[in-house]
Amino acid sequence: MTVTTPRVDTRLIRVASVPSRHVYVRHLVHPDEVSDGVRVERLADLPPDRPMPTGTPWWPPPMLESSWVDASHRKFDVFHVQFGFDARSPEELADLVQALRHHGKPLVYTVHDLRNPHHLDRGEHDAQLDVLVPAADALVTLTQGAADEVERRWDRRPIVLPHPHVVDTTTMDRVGAAGRRPGPFRFGLHLKSLRASMAPHAVLPVLARAVADLPDAVLQVNVHRDVVEPGGEHHDPALVALLRGLDGTVDFRVHDYFDDDDLFDHLASLDVSVLPYRFGTHSGWLEACRDLGTAVIVPSCGYYSEQAPAHVYRLDETAFDGESLTSAVHAAHRQGPVAPVSVPTRVEQRRKVAAAHHRLYRGLL
Repeated sequence: MTVTTPRVDTRLIRVASVPSRHVYVRHLVHPDEVSDGVRVERLADLPPDRPMPTGTPWWPPPMLESSWVDASHRKFDVFHVQFGFDARSPEELADLVQALRHHGKPLVYTVHDLRNPHHLDRGEHDAQLDVLVPAADALVTLTQGAADEVERRWDRRPIVLPHPHVVDTTTMDRVGAAGRRPGPFRFGLHLKSLRASMAPHAVLPVLARAVADLPDAVLQVNVHRDVVEPGGEHHDPALVALLRGLDGTVDFRVHDYFDDDDLFDHLASLDVSVLPYRFGTHSGWLEACRDLGTAVIVPSCGYYSEQAPAHVYRLDETAFDGESLTSAVHAAHRQGPVAPVSVPTRVEQRRKVAAAHHRLYRGLL
């Protein structure tokens, strides 16, 4: 007698993901590829329509143009916006929504940022959200606090799904096996190219004094060359003067943009990373720290403290409490080195988050 194995009907759902190469989106891929009879295929990012800075190859995404939807609607089943709409006006986003409606394509929007960390003025981002949030057929966000804010502002309740791992599991295994590096207890403040949300002039002097008061501790400050060198795009003479005034008391390092390997090595070398943000919502940097066993000190603005366990100090657009930062520094030092989130824990979390996206897409179709 011949036994016939029943055919498993796996449904392929094609997602126009904006973008698809961002690490958050890459780690939404289900480890088993298929979940609940669904396999998700995300369209590859298109080349940007203008030269872009290193590290941002997906921005601004041509997929956000209504003309692309009109020409390509047969190539995808669901349209999912994650990041990259900074350069699109509210009117252009409204045109995008109209094109998706015309072709019967559901729109999913993951609300990563309720306050754009690159914009000093919140007006443009708020206007963009006023288009995307009401128009979306489904909303996702990362924390209950962000979901509450979305509900207050637009009377829509997003699905809450945690941020998946940022560091690849091979690197997590390598760092975990190596253990903590020898040397003093190391705090890190990475100022990058001084995004608009950062408040280094307020945070740095207090942070330097707080770390200096601790035994066997050092503060490492990293910054990109374009901040320090005259003529650099983000040159800040006042910050350079502040850093020079701290010469000899902090480990000051100037370099270009870190690639992923350099960034992960940098974070793994720290015991604590301090986020100097006066506005924002969520943080992939925080998740990378968790993957590598680096504790995090986060500001009170946004929903960083809901995203993951962290030490909190008071900093937002209206106030900075230096005493709370000093207390957070001392608490992190007392706590000592923290263990990274385990690879099996991250893989299981990724499996659940990916499966939730599969169910969401299937439900919309």
